[in-house]
Amino acid sequence: MSGQEILTDPTKPSARNLAFLKAGAPITIDISTPAGQKRKFHTHFIGYLPKKYVLIEFPDATKLGSFSQYIGQGTVVTVRGLIEGRDGAAVAFISTVRQTLQIPSRIMVLDIPNTVTLQKLRSSVRIDTHIYAKIKIDGIYWQTTMTNLSVEGGQLDIINGEKLVLAENKVIDIVVETDAGENNIKLNATICNVKQQVDGLSFGVKFNQVSKQQVIDLLYQALS
Repeated sequence: MSGQEILTDPTKPSARNLAFLKAGAPITIDISTPAGQKRKFHTHFIGYLPKKYVLIEFPDATKLGSFSQYIGQGTVVTVRGLIEGRDGAAVAFISTVRQTLQIPSRIMVLDIPNTVTLQKLRSSVRIDTHIYAKIKIDGIYWQTTMTNLSVEGGQLDIINGEKLVLAENKVIDIVVETDAGENNIKLNATICNVKQQVDGLSFGVKFNQVSKQQVIDLLYQALS
């Protein structure tokens, strides 16, 4: 399969696509307030019952803040997750909260979606991230935040990096440290464009000689 596959039969194809999400898989959910404010939260997929409902874990209460008051019956939620063992694919669907549960833990019960999108991660598919990393430019390391990521490239923000305004087309090394401090993810990239911001610079980069699996590892880390 290549490109994007949209499956619309709520009894068979959608259930088949939901089955790609394993219990406990990290997902992100988008929630909008009646006033139009929109926030993204990390949580986990619990499971689903065909033709009936989808279960997902409530996001961390400390991260929800005032948005917790907007999660209730009728709330529209956009769910996105990555699929293991499918050459880097993302699944996404829009659903509505049917009810919320407090026992055995805080759970959101969603209606079975009418449409589930299964999409391979290509250069055109970018996922918002907030990954701290170090980049090496001309032998000097700089702290950076990777703000979005695709299979082929990403966006990096550097605070107080004005000295790097002429860094376009330079080859850089990117190091993302893991929680365990071992097996850090190392990528090599070329800076494609540089944009000045109020507090620093933003770089668009293209990965060089990097396996797709390393990028997928980063995407999973972003969702976890």
